[in-house]
Order: sequence, then structure tokens, then C-alpha cells
Amino acid sequence: MALLRHELRQGRTSLLIWTAVIAGMLGICIMIYPEMSTQMGDISSMFADMGSFSAAFGMDRINFGEFLGFFGVECGNILGLGGAFFSALLGISALARESKEQTAEFLLTHPVSRSRILAGKLLGILLQLVILNLLVISVTAVSILAIGEQPDLNTLALLFLAYFLLQIETACICFGLSAFLNGSGLGAGLGIAALLYFLNIIANLTEKAAVLKYLTPFGYTEGADIIANGSLNGAYLAVGMGLALAGTGAAFYWYTRKDIV
Repeated sequence: MALLRHELRQGRTSLLIWTAVIAGMLGICIMIYPEMSTQMGDISSMFADMGSFSAAFGMDRINFGEFLGFFGVECGNILGLGGAFFSALLGISALARESKEQTAEFLLTHPVSRSRILAGKLLGILLQLVILNLLVISVTAVSILAIGEQPDLNTLALLFLAYFLLQIETACICFGLSAFLNGSGLGAGLGIAALLYFLNIIANLTEKAAVLKYLTPFGYTEGADIIANGSLNGAYLAVGMGLALAGTGAAFYWYTRKDIV
């Protein structure tokens, strides 16, 4: 419990900044929807005819004239990219930070097993993601009420669930990598998040690369698919959660055996 409180104290400034930015941008995005809704029919047709560009972002399969269509693309990109970058930073810095700041030796001299240290850090990451999403959902709900929209709550909940799972998967993958690093891994964490995002874009561009959707959490957060099907893609999600477990398992396996320097 003391370790968990320490992790939350260390990360509170970053959590507040990222939450304020993501929630603020989502709120602004939702608030401008009424001003744009009268032109959404023409915009939707225009985007649908932009060929590969539309396919890359799923805009050829979504109706911008409806709030959920607008939210799935515009707001989804904000929450998807913002959440992925934040969760990657949380995961990659969890263990690498101790080596960089030379606090690992002090931490490990306490009568606490390495497994408990890892569990505490992982729980701290997950709790910060929960706090982020609860606050973002609250701001989204207030913004939707303010503009008088009544979207389908089940679909909206699925969209938020998908992005929350994306954050967990990204954090766990980076958490696993963090166990192998002895210095700052911020660049690696951001690079992984960006790579996962662009893998999904490449998969959308051509059917020959569709298999890449199994390797990126953005595959099961595709707003167009969730809105059309009313569910998450089970196959993509299963592989994604498998990668999250693999990352977590790698962290526990390696960190409990490595020499701390």
C-alpha cells in the first residue's frame, strides 16, 4: 500500500496534465459539434470520396452527420492517441525510472519482494488509467448534456471500453520492456505508441496488411467497426490481451532475476 501511494504521488502531476489535456480537447471537440452538424452531410460525403486517406482513418465507413460518427473519428483520435501516449509513458517509466534515478538499490533493500514491487507499480499504473478515464468520461458526459445530444449509451460505452483496453495493453507492453532497460525509455515508449497507431493505418490502406490489426490495439478501437457492429472485434481483442499478459509476464520474469545496477 505504501508503494502504491508513492507511485500515485510521483505520477500525480503527469496524471493531472494528461487528464486535463485529453478531457479538455474532448470537451472542446464535442462542444463544436452543433456548429458543424449542419454541414456534416457534405463533409461526410467529401471524406468518403477521398480514397486511401478516408480508408486509413475509417472515414469511408462512418456518418459524420450523426454524433456517434463524429465522436468515433474526431474524439476517438484524441482519446486513442492521447491515451496511448500517456499509458506508454506510464509503463515504460515504471521500472526504468528506478535505474535511471539510482533508487532501485534503496527500494530493494526493504523487506519487500521484487514481485510485490512489480505488483505495486503495475497496480499504480492501472489505477492512474482508471482515474484518467473516469474524469474523461465525466467531462464527456457533461459536454454531451450541454449540447443536448442523446447518443446510444451502449455504443458510447463500448467506445470508451475499447480505448481503456487499448491503454491497458499499451501500458503492459511498455511495462514489460521497462524491465529490460537500465535508463530512460521515454523515447521508446512514445515510439511504441506511435508505431501501434501507424500499424492500424497501414492495415486500413490495404487488405494485404490486414493481419497487422492483430498486432495493434487500435485494431479493436476502430470507431466505424464498433458503431456498425455494436461490439468489439473479439479476435483482435483476444490477441491484444494476450500481448498485454505477455508484457506483464516478461516484466515479472526478467525483473525478479536481473542484476540491479
